[in-house]
Amino acid sequence: MKTLLVFSRLIDAVTENIGKAVGWLILIAVLVSAGNAIVRKVFNTSSNAWLEAQWYLFGGAFMLAAAYTLAQNEHIRIDVVYGKFSRRVQHWIDLLGHCLFLMPFVLLMVYFLVPYVTMSFRSGEVSSSAGGLIVWPAKAILLGGFVLLAFQGVSEIIKKIAIMRGDMEDPTPYVPAHAPLDTVVAEEKGA
Repeated sequence: MKTLLVFSRLIDAVTENIGKAVGWLILIAVLVSAGNAIVRKVFNTSSNAWLEAQWYLFGGAFMLAAAYTLAQNEHIRIDVVYGKFSRRVQHWIDLLGHCLFLMPFVLLMVYFLVPYVTMSFRSGEVSSSAGGLIVWPAKAILLGGFVLLAFQGVSEIIKKIAIMRGDMEDPTPYVPAHAPLDTVVAEEKGA
């Protein structure tokens, strides 16, 4: 298990570095968008390439940050149901969810995206819009996002098993966004 935890920490470190770095894509996308709007209004000209660059940047930020979001335990879940269970049951829900839903979906996406990206790259696919960009980098970002998510899924499965076995502390303990009213009242009375 120690070797697997080392592997998990390596995946987490890569995911965190990529996740923090892609935040800059949002700033670049905003600057491209503002520049495009200014050029369009001031010089009455524009380019589909600028619009597509914005899409690539936003898509890149979304796809490449998905693994980071999973690592931070920030993906959407139904708190009304999830929060009612003990932490041990929550770990089981997460583990089963990762094994039965996340990993099959992510691996299926990688399986189908590899030939999709390869074909686009080999053909030199270009956008159908006049003056548009080449398409394969956007498709490659999509594939890269799912590959990162697959590795992070493996890391999360390793950590869940280690936590449930008592081999490590829970790095992201679940704290409900909205505690039940009776809990809040009891805490206020005790304070």
